[in-house]
Amino acid sequence: MKLCELKIISQKLAEYKKIHSIIRVADTIIKIEFDKDEPIYINLQRGDSYIFKSDEFIRSKNYTAPFDIVLQKRFTNAKITKIEVPKEDKLLKIHTLSSSKYKSQESILQFEFTGRHTNAIILDHNYTILEALRHIDISNSYREVKVGVKLLDLPKREFQFKPCEIDDIDLFLKNEHLTRQKRKLQELKKLKTKQIQKKIDTLKKALNSLEDEETLLKKAQQTEFEAGLILANLNIIKPYQKLISLKDYEGNDLIIELPKEANSASLGANMLYKKAKKLKQKAKNLHIERDNLKGKITFLERLSKIIEDAKSSQEIDLYLPKQPKKQKNRNSQNTNVEYFFFKDHKIGVGKNQNGNIFLLKDAKMSDIWLHLKDIPSTHVIIRTNKSKIDDEVLEFAAKLCVNFSTSSKGDYLVDYTSRRNLKVREGAKVNYTNYKSLKIRKD
Repeated sequence: MKLCELKIISQKLAEYKKIHSIIRVADTIIKIEFDKDEPIYINLQRGDSYIFKSDEFIRSKNYTAPFDIVLQKRFTNAKITKIEVPKEDKLLKIHTLSSSKYKSQESILQFEFTGRHTNAIILDHNYTILEALRHIDISNSYREVKVGVKLLDLPKREFQFKPCEIDDIDLFLKNEHLTRQKRKLQELKKLKTKQIQKKIDTLKKALNSLEDEETLLKKAQQTEFEAGLILANLNIIKPYQKLISLKDYEGNDLIIELPKEANSASLGANMLYKKAKKLKQKAKNLHIERDNLKGKITFLERLSKIIEDAKSSQEIDLYLPKQPKKQKNRNSQNTNVEYFFFKDHKIGVGKNQNGNIFLLKDAKMSDIWLHLKDIPSTHVIIRTNKSKIDDEVLEFAAKLCVNFSTSSKGDYLVDYTSRRNLKVREGAKVNYTNYKSLKIRKD
């Protein structure tokens, strides 16, 4: 953001008299609602900080860090006494006064649009730091940003100020976000869809490598036949013989190789019988493995379409959240289920029948279950932790249910109810009562 643009924006902000509310809506984005007009957003991303307006901005997380607590405590319903861009620095200072029954508090919210040192710092009237978005240690910079420390001024910079003009400031603020988001969105979509396609290709390779039932059964029969032939000829097989040359029941020559672990012919025969049994079982369950792989492929193909249709990078982050470096409960993760996080709620989506069954078994009685009305669909579970679920969370989960259940556009009804109102009949088939429905449009 240019200094001249910041000065013009500060003049616009100086028209406001009061901050109605202020919250962090993303890791580096703060939303401020004033006493009139639309809210403004301040993006404090290092290297690309700017102020913008947006008609559509998804808040996916409630931030409760010390910075967020002090931010809301000091500036919610606070009277604005002054807004300034001091000296020739890319700083925006909002001076406020908040009153309670017992005292009045002067506070300063200082936004610094200064490249890699971009920050939001909360100060008292003596310029003592109360909190900051980013804390900076004295070992990393001469200018320490730490609670309880008096904030030093930024070093003076030698440059020539160049004035600029903004005809429509509201349009400018909206374009600031749209221009950046459009460029970043296309780059992000390309990256994420490529990553998803790589996973799809891996699954398709695994699907294509599956042997058919008939081949597996023939292998099982041959292995079982060899085991029986060995047992019938134990008297002529030498001890510790690994390659056994025998004649089958029709007089044909046959060479049988015993398993490496077998130290006798009889043990080798038993191991071959077990192998034949496993091959039969694998053939019997092959359709389950094939259906699971197909379900995962369909899930990823629909996820790729969702990413292609996403309108913002925040929306992509909702569908492709960053995975923590260390999973605390690795055993609780199921590859047939995908988890999403929205407003501090964990939402599970079944990728296939096994995933749906797992969700039903894993859900607690107070969790919310969602399913397309009268149409086969994926199962969705919202983890409630016994807390009330608001409409935004329900709508997001319902959209997940629609998007991962069908590729067809149109209007869909999504039924939802508590897990306690479900009775599992067989597999993932259920009966349910005391439900409500949401109408979701898939464009």
